[in-house]
Amino acid sequence: MKTPAPTVRSLARALGLSHTTVSDALRGKGRVDPATVKRVEEAARAAGYRRNPLAAAVMSELRRSRGGTFRGVIAAVDLLEPQRRDPQGAFHAALVRGGRERAAELGFKLEEFVVGTAGMTVRRLDTILQSRGIHGVMVLPSWGAPDWSELDWTRYAAVYCDYSIDRPPLHCVCCNHYRSMMALLARLAERGYRRPGLAIERGRDERMQRRFSAAFHAHFAGAPATVPPLIAETQTREAFQAWFKKHKPDVVIGHHTDKIGWMQACGARVPETHGFVSLNAVYNTQPCAGLDQQPRELGSRAVELVIAQLQRNELGVPAWPTTTTIAARWVEEPTVRAAAT
Repeated sequence: MKTPAPTVRSLARALGLSHTTVSDALRGKGRVDPATVKRVEEAARAAGYRRNPLAAAVMSELRRSRGGTFRGVIAAVDLLEPQRRDPQGAFHAALVRGGRERAAELGFKLEEFVVGTAGMTVRRLDTILQSRGIHGVMVLPSWGAPDWSELDWTRYAAVYCDYSIDRPPLHCVCCNHYRSMMALLARLAERGYRRPGLAIERGRDERMQRRFSAAFHAHFAGAPATVPPLIAETQTREAFQAWFKKHKPDVVIGHHTDKIGWMQACGARVPETHGFVSLNAVYNTQPCAGLDQQPRELGSRAVELVIAQLQRNELGVPAWPTTTTIAARWVEEPTVRAAAT
């Protein structure tokens, strides 16, 4: 016969202590004698007891609301990075919006915390999350390599909304940039474009482990690209126009729609003679064909994965971090030739 899982009440009976004393000792609450805390913790480890913070939060909420609906909290945490082109901008806002909508559907709410504003540090954030009993964390993307190691990760279940994170290594949810670029190039070829040109900032490519440029080169099946990519620290008008005039791409792939004006200044007519495709629709300042990296869907999926971890009582840094990817969605706008009917 399978041995029943240990509970606070079974530990209390075995130790000859009250249920409240054992509960407070395990949660680090109340005024429990340190020797008793040590005794309770040793007994809990020996019995294989694991506290489920989600179950505790549910019971606490139900007691406060006298049987009302449980509303857990997921923290969406971000780093203020002034060097980023759009700190806490449109992409992050869409991630949070998608996460908040899905959290509400699953009986949770999402709250935002930004480290680097109003004296907020990672350690202070850790204190706030612990004091409020928040155990689910959605970590928003950082431009540089983020460092969240000062959070006490034994208390949290988390997902990072980008390709990879090392401090600490967490589960990730992100756009499948490689697959999306390959599909984009195939679509352009179907529409008769033969000289696609890739013009992107080096930092954007490198932070995605060069997936965009790798897919671009792979599209040519080992042969040199017809138009060499323009990958530079910054995309200046002068450098772009020199590249455009020299290599004559018939469609340009980039992040920002200001390049359409640069192309037109060189005599291009979009879409009559040339095309332009945006790699991230959230940055478009005018209607533009290209990729919607689906940040709302990414935020929604991240929240689902965090809540699933909480329900399984999986706290801490995962032994085997996983990556979930979602392909970008094509956006049809009149900056490329229309598909053949």
